[in-house]
Amino acid sequence: MNHAPLRTGHRYLFAAALLLTTLGGAILPTSGRAADMAKVVFHADFADPRRFSALLTSVNNMVTYYQNELIDYDVRIVFVAHGIRFVTDDKLNGTPFQEDADMAERRESNSGRLGALHSVQGVKLELCDITRSQIGLGEDKLVEGVSLVPSGVVQLAKLQDEGFAYVKIE
Repeated sequence: MNHAPLRTGHRYLFAAALLLTTLGGAILPTSGRAADMAKVVFHADFADPRRFSALLTSVNNMVTYYQNELIDYDVRIVFVAHGIRFVTDDKLNGTPFQEDADMAERRESNSGRLGALHSVQGVKLELCDITRSQIGLGEDKLVEGVSLVPSGVVQLAKLQDEGFAYVKIE
């Protein structure tokens, strides 16, 4: 009998079937994170509204990809220090984070995009409560959907320890 050799694609399929049979049909994740959940945290601690616009574009591209590929995700933005400018409509006069002309020009566009990422795409927004309390900004001055975390940098470290990928837009 002359047996034709398995083509490369068929070899992989055969190996996968053999492995599944050996494991009794169990699917095991190959890393420390759940195989079916993408976890990413973006760090926003800067004042530049153009840079924030780039961050929003990156977040939108990421969650759109996950949605198109039917991948569950937990994507968050943690706001620290100057990042507070992007989660309030307050001009923050008299603080180190006071609105400048560039911020005033881009506020409405960036705010609308951020709101859509939260309400439509499910992106979580977390603000460092140390930053907020140090400038005396009331919680009622935050845009809808912002959660306070006791410390932004502690939250970033905690999320990374839980398997979140860390992204900072430069």
